[in-house]
Amino acid sequence: MTSLLPSETRRGRTAEQVRDDLATRRPLALVATAGGLAAATSTLLVCLAMGVAGWFLTDGGSHGAPRDGLRTGALAWLMGHGSGVRIEGTPVTAVPLGLTLLCAWALWRIGQRVGASVSGHGPDADGVLDGRRDLVVPAAGLLLTVGYVATAVVTLTLASTPATAPSLPRVVLWAVLLCLLVGVPAIAVGSGRAAIWAGYLPTTVRASAHVVRRVVVAWTLVSLLAFVVALVVDLSTAANVMGQLGGGGGAVVLVVALGLALLPNAVIFSGSYLLGPGFSVGTGTLVTPGLVVLGPLPAFPVLAALPDDGPTPGWTGWLMLLPPLVACAAAAWSQRAWPTAYYVEGAVRGVAGGVVAGVLFALAASVAGGAVGPGRMADVAPFTFDVLLHALTSFGLGGLVGGAAMTWWQRRSMPVEVSLEEPGQ
Repeated sequence: MTSLLPSETRRGRTAEQVRDDLATRRPLALVATAGGLAAATSTLLVCLAMGVAGWFLTDGGSHGAPRDGLRTGALAWLMGHGSGVRIEGTPVTAVPLGLTLLCAWALWRIGQRVGASVSGHGPDADGVLDGRRDLVVPAAGLLLTVGYVATAVVTLTLASTPATAPSLPRVVLWAVLLCLLVGVPAIAVGSGRAAIWAGYLPTTVRASAHVVRRVVVAWTLVSLLAFVVALVVDLSTAANVMGQLGGGGGAVVLVVALGLALLPNAVIFSGSYLLGPGFSVGTGTLVTPGLVVLGPLPAFPVLAALPDDGPTPGWTGWLMLLPPLVACAAAAWSQRAWPTAYYVEGAVRGVAGGVVAGVLFALAASVAGGAVGPGRMADVAPFTFDVLLHALTSFGLGGLVGGAAMTWWQRRSMPVEVSLEEPGQ
C-alpha cells in the first residue's frame, strides 16, 4: 500500500490524505471471503425454501419432517453444482443447468460488488502504467472461491446420506470453475481492472470477442424459439401428461419448477438438433433432422417437444441451414460496432468469433446431458463430438461470410481516406 504514496503525492495529495484514505478502505480478505459465502448461501436459501414448499405441496406435510424438504432443497442446489445423486439406488448425474445459471447470476452480481469494494486496494492507474504488479483481482478471486467452496462442502456434508451419495469432488470442481469463470471476471469488472486490461488487447481480439457474444446470444435465442415452437405444436400431449401425473396443483407447481430448471438443458438439446447431429433420449435412440428413433419414454411434459418417431418430413433437412445463417447475421451485425475496411480483418474476426462460439456451445452440450433414470435412461445427451464438428464448420463459415460481406458493405459506405487507414485505427 505504501507504493501508492509517490504517485498520489505527484497528483497533489498529501501523505496524510493518502493515509486517511487507506484507513477507510474495507479489508480485502474480509470482503472477498464474505462475498463468496453470500453468493453461495443466497441461492442455497432459495433452494431450501423451494424444498420446504415442495414438501408441503406434495403431501401437505403428512409424511416425514420439514428437514426432509430442507435436505431435498440442499441436494437440488448441489445438483446444480454437478454433484449427482442416487434415487432409490439409481444414479442421476444430469445437471439442472437452470439452477447453475441462477448460481452464476448471483455470483456475478456479488462479485461485482466485491470488486467495487476492493477497487481502492493495490497500485493506482499510474502505478499500473509504471509496471507495478496488481494482485488485487487474483487475491480477491482466491478468497471468494474459498468462501464459496467452503459453503458447498459444508452443505454436502450436512445434506448427504448413504442413500443419496452426492459426489464431493464434482461439487468442488464445479464450484471452483464457477468462481474462476464468473466470480473472478465479475471482480475484475467491478474493480475497473477489466476496462484497463481490455485496453491492452489488439482491436482484432476485442472485435472477435464481440462476434463470439453475438453468435452465442443469437444461437441461444434461435434454439429457444425452436424448442418453444415444438412444445406449443404438441401442447395437447404435454397437457395430457400433466393430467396423468395427478397429485393436484402442488404436483403441477413442482413439475413446472423442474421444467424451468431443465429449460437450459432443453435449449442446448434443441440447438444440437438444429446443428444436425442431434441427441439421444435413451440407449439406442436417435433424434436428428433426418431420422427419429424413440422408444418408451418417461411421463414428463417437456418430452412432448420431441418429434414423432420414424422418418422426418423433407423440410426438416433445411433446418441445418440455420446455424451458418445465424452466425453470418450475428457476425455482420457485430461488425457494425467494429467497422473495418480490410477484407482480411473482417474475415478473421468473423471466422475466429464463429469458431470460438462453436467451441463454447460444444462445451455446453457436454454438460447438458447425463443419466436421468434407470436402464436405458442412463444415456440422455447430445452427441458432443459431432456437435463440436458441426458447430465449428457452420459457425466458422457463417462468421467468415458475414464478416466479409459486412466489410464489402462498409468499404462502399466509407470515404476513400478512411478506407486507406491501417486496421485498428
